[in-house]
Amino acid sequence: MLDWHGIVRRKVACFAAHPDDETIGAGGQLAYFPDAWIVHATDGAPHNMTDASAHGFATREAYASARRSELLDALRLAGIPAERALTLGFADQECSRNLVELARRVLEMLDALRPEVVLAPSYEGGHPDHDSLAFAVRAACRLQESAPKIVEYALYHGQSGFLKAGEFLQPCGGSVVTVPLSGSVARLKCRMLECFSTQRDTLALLRTAHERFRPAPEYDFTAPPHQGALYYEHFDWGVTGAEWRDLARAAACDLGAGIS
Repeated sequence: MLDWHGIVRRKVACFAAHPDDETIGAGGQLAYFPDAWIVHATDGAPHNMTDASAHGFATREAYASARRSELLDALRLAGIPAERALTLGFADQECSRNLVELARRVLEMLDALRPEVVLAPSYEGGHPDHDSLAFAVRAACRLQESAPKIVEYALYHGQSGFLKAGEFLQPCGGSVVTVPLSGSVARLKCRMLECFSTQRDTLALLRTAHERFRPAPEYDFTAPPHQGALYYEHFDWGVTGAEWRDLARAAACDLGAGIS
């Protein structure tokens, strides 16, 4: 069983693919970490401009800047200052095409921050950037001499053909910790989520009355996370599941990280 009370007392680096993922998956807990750092793989703005234009932005850079401002407003509510919100510098939907560089930047961040615990998304086919970051964190920890403990937070997947939020694809027995959100904690997370005004419609589908965490399981990144279409394959998010697995197989070989 994961010792969650012990986890929150340690130095934590929360890796997230997009600005708001950290709040979706762990927003109710962030204020409790005495030494927390937030690291984003992407700036939340795809190059294809579909999202930026839909939200009234003329450039990708303006959309990325707005998402950064929303993030800092949310983290401020949890007592996390802007200097503890770091980025690895990729564009939204492009992590899968840069797995080797992503893993190397994660490793550089681990070497710089030296966290005792890493929070990360799981490999579940919800979004290719989530899966890419799950791969990169695992690879970086394999390459680091003294690696931190990897704890995953639940985001979403679509194994049943429908969006499923706040639950892991595979529960992994009794290793999952469910943290109910109520009272002041629930109100804080609600206020944090409301900061992400550009993501309001999406976040309405992802609100849950709990947050779930588990030790990161061993993955075979060359196998699909579940049978059938992955959630992200219903959208034009830059890659199919088969393409992603081919990229992961090649990146694992290049990195020599000892992961499938």
